[in-house]
Amino acid sequence: MSRSTPPSSRRSAAVRVKTARGRKPSSTRWLQRQLNDPYVKAAQDAGYRSRAAFKLLELDERFGLLKGARRVLDLGAAPGGWSQVAVAKLGPGTVVVAVDISEVEALAGVTALQMDALDPDSLPAMTTALGGQADIVMSDMAAASTGHTGTDHLRVMALCEAAIDIAEDVLGPDGAFVAKVLKGGTERELLDRLKRNFAKVRHAKPPASRADSAEVYVVAQGFRGVTRESS
Repeated sequence: MSRSTPPSSRRSAAVRVKTARGRKPSSTRWLQRQLNDPYVKAAQDAGYRSRAAFKLLELDERFGLLKGARRVLDLGAAPGGWSQVAVAKLGPGTVVVAVDISEVEALAGVTALQMDALDPDSLPAMTTALGGQADIVMSDMAAASTGHTGTDHLRVMALCEAAIDIAEDVLGPDGAFVAKVLKGGTERELLDRLKRNFAKVRHAKPPASRADSAEVYVVAQGFRGVTRESS
């Protein structure tokens, strides 16, 4: 299997996990899902750090997000699957900057910055590491689920808005932006903002995104610069 090949649709015998003493039923369900997830196995076989790598591969195949990119900013990068994809697809000479509040273990061809991307003081470090305007800003940032749909939606959208703020500061002309949102898509205000500043804005749910997950991705291409809303 090549690194860009998604897992086969063939179903293998399901692995069943017994609830061990001290393990919560929710933990057992999570473990069983992991063991039976073909993307988890495919990521291990391909050497990717997470199954999320296939989400970016599938989005790139559909939209050509990484085509021609030389500077990439990966927000919420840990453990590093999206950065791995960028390096593998774009090759030597590409600048890939991975930012996360958690540590991203060393990756060849990747500059990892352990910092809070939501902190305005982190922007200078990101721009310095990029060494120029970014061609794509990608964000797989996610907040811990509270189990309350409204609260979770607000948290994810706040992360998306923060990622857009950063993208508007670092993207060069014709740059691209991709970020996680939740089912229902991007809120109208943010969507209007993206449509003002990018030539194309679409939503997509890559096959690697679990069917029972509410996540989708907003994809914006053709950055035109920041256009303020007319009063």
